[in-house]
Amino acid sequence: MWKNYQRITRKFCDAVERTGTATVAAVAGRTPGKAAKLAAELHIPKHYEDYEEMLQKEQLDAVYIAVTTNAHYELTMLCLDYRMPVLCEKAMFRTCQEARTVFDRSRELGVFVMEGMWSRFLPKMAVIRRWIKEGRIGDVTLAQVDIGFPAPRDPQNRYFNRELGGGAMYDLLVYCYDILTGLLDKQVKGVELQTIWTDTDVDGAELLLVRMDGCLGRLAASFLTDLPDKAVLFGTRGRIEMDRPHSGQECRLYEDGKEPKIFTDHQENGFVYEIQEVIDCVRSGAIESKTAPHSMTLEASRLYDRILETKAAGEKIFLAELA
Repeated sequence: MWKNYQRITRKFCDAVERTGTATVAAVAGRTPGKAAKLAAELHIPKHYEDYEEMLQKEQLDAVYIAVTTNAHYELTMLCLDYRMPVLCEKAMFRTCQEARTVFDRSRELGVFVMEGMWSRFLPKMAVIRRWIKEGRIGDVTLAQVDIGFPAPRDPQNRYFNRELGGGAMYDLLVYCYDILTGLLDKQVKGVELQTIWTDTDVDGAELLLVRMDGCLGRLAASFLTDLPDKAVLFGTRGRIEMDRPHSGQECRLYEDGKEPKIFTDHQENGFVYEIQEVIDCVRSGAIESKTAPHSMTLEASRLYDRILETKAAGEKIFLAELA
């Protein structure tokens, strides 16, 4: 588990330096020796084994939270206690109540808070939105997003550990849902969902049917099996495809009767774009991003609440309706 978060942290720190306008000033972690080791490896000037001590001693412009999901709410609220802008990894919260509490506090204090849905900031997303707005594939009537892999069935790792905030909805479904709603300028009218619960009391897979104005979205997320890791938007005059929709650098446009058009982003580290968004928002005094607003996180958090209700119903597979 730690190795995975170290990998994300390394990539994030590399992206900060690539912006050319920011630097990593300090790192904190509760596991003895881990922060010191990471600081030495990445040449970070300061390290702490207590989060609050770092907030007390360092003059920071923002904090990036890259721990397991169970600690996101606690650490975000701690940062807000110190009036510290926050970028927090997805899924930012486990319930809608956590999200409401944080965003109410953010508005009260006038402090920036954003979920790290880095996929929404990748250049290919802006290209796809432009293609759709230009009517290149006509009216989008069907969309599908599939992300999944067989995660290690170790009850101690973050994937299947309830205490660490494990589950496919927090790790994978959040990508599927936020990518869909970020690409299509359509109001969600309702969601039908099916969930498979595992013997470790976390969700192993979800299948969602999302009803929007004039369009249906079919989303699948799974820790139990390989999925295509692909998104396709079908229109009345063509389609748009993405492999690795949450992390890939390419998208493809297929217009009826025309040669495919391919867009490729050559940036080596895709975290650069969301980091630059945080920099711009903090400098301008904004409390939320227009690309990844508080409403994005609240909507996904309401979805988590409904999925948790399926577990309370005592069913391995359960169908629920979202109003």
